[in-house]
Amino acid sequence: MDWPVYVRLSLMMFLQFAIWGAWSPVLAARLFGPLKFTGKQVGWIYGTMYLGCIVSPLIGGLLTDRWVATQWFLAAAHLVGGVLLLVAARKTTFGGLFAAMGLYALAFAPTLPLVNSLTFRHLAASGSTFFAVSIWGVVAWVLVGWALAAWRRAKGSGDGSDCLKLAGALSLILGVYCFFLPDTRPPQTPGEVLPFVKAFALMGDANFLIFLVVAFLVATQLQFYFLGTAQYLGDLGVESQNLPAVMSIAQAAQVLAMAFVAFCEVWVLRAIGFRWTLTAGVVMWTVMYAAYARMKPRGLVITSQLLHGVAYAFFIGIGFIYVNAAATADFSGSAQALFVVVMFGFGFFLGTQFTGVAMDWLKADGKFRWRPIYLVPCVVTLISAVVFLALFRDPVIR
Repeated sequence: MDWPVYVRLSLMMFLQFAIWGAWSPVLAARLFGPLKFTGKQVGWIYGTMYLGCIVSPLIGGLLTDRWVATQWFLAAAHLVGGVLLLVAARKTTFGGLFAAMGLYALAFAPTLPLVNSLTFRHLAASGSTFFAVSIWGVVAWVLVGWALAAWRRAKGSGDGSDCLKLAGALSLILGVYCFFLPDTRPPQTPGEVLPFVKAFALMGDANFLIFLVVAFLVATQLQFYFLGTAQYLGDLGVESQNLPAVMSIAQAAQVLAMAFVAFCEVWVLRAIGFRWTLTAGVVMWTVMYAAYARMKPRGLVITSQLLHGVAYAFFIGIGFIYVNAAATADFSGSAQALFVVVMFGFGFFLGTQFTGVAMDWLKADGKFRWRPIYLVPCVVTLISAVVFLALFRDPVIR
């Protein structure tokens, strides 16, 4: 293994997801709590990220597949993003926070597929697998949750803006670090069809189309986890200062799942295949939501988050590998961007709106009725798993 290349890629992935993990799991508690936002308003704030994933990843993929070195694009995006996160930490009104987070989303969204495409470009040189690099993103998510929880225990939770300040500082650090990433210039393919056009052409493959449809459906339901869990656990008696650490349980499980796949990736994909691995991921979310809907004992609800971590590795992590296998090098950035647009963009955005409305609607006397709320994603993910298993067929792995 070329350790210098591996370490550079791993640190990039670590910082990338430390930024997102610093604010995403716990910002909802600040919005519902000190800022007194409604469920619909919280849905819109979280939805800014997913609107960004609709608008900017394909633009970023086109630029880096044709004209701009990926590391330069990442550096600029994270430096701008860091400043915007620090601005967002000072906003207390819905309009101001929505504007700041909306601009931040446009900067951050294209970096999600681009850190993957950069990693895939240099995997051979590093002598590692995708999961051996991407696992550090999950480790970062866990560690930043623990660090934030420790900070809050020592200093108090305050108004909850500390999560955005931490994310902003990490973004500025990553922006500078990107200048030291391996050189990743665009493949030289002059005169060919634009890369994003090739990416859209992949939907002519029935397997790829089914994968995107199910990814979209699953993404709409994952917002019940992302938007609801912090408030739900609080209602079950988990103290606010402990929320970041408790919610990092899912990422701890994801680390173990990704470590397993990192060492056994070839065996998993050749012996089990994409079809069963991806289906297993969706089924795990179904089981987790069933535990959430049961509501007791509290230990079961908290422990069920382990399933989210494993499911994320099996469906989304393996999903990125499937997309890379379906594309060729000259449009891999655009293909990864298409997956991000469908799942993290349209799926997550519409999911935030659906979840916010459902949570407001399923309220009684000002309190959320968690059992019916979590039965909704339980049913939808189960249907998605059945559809995928019935229609998807394993492709030949190159």
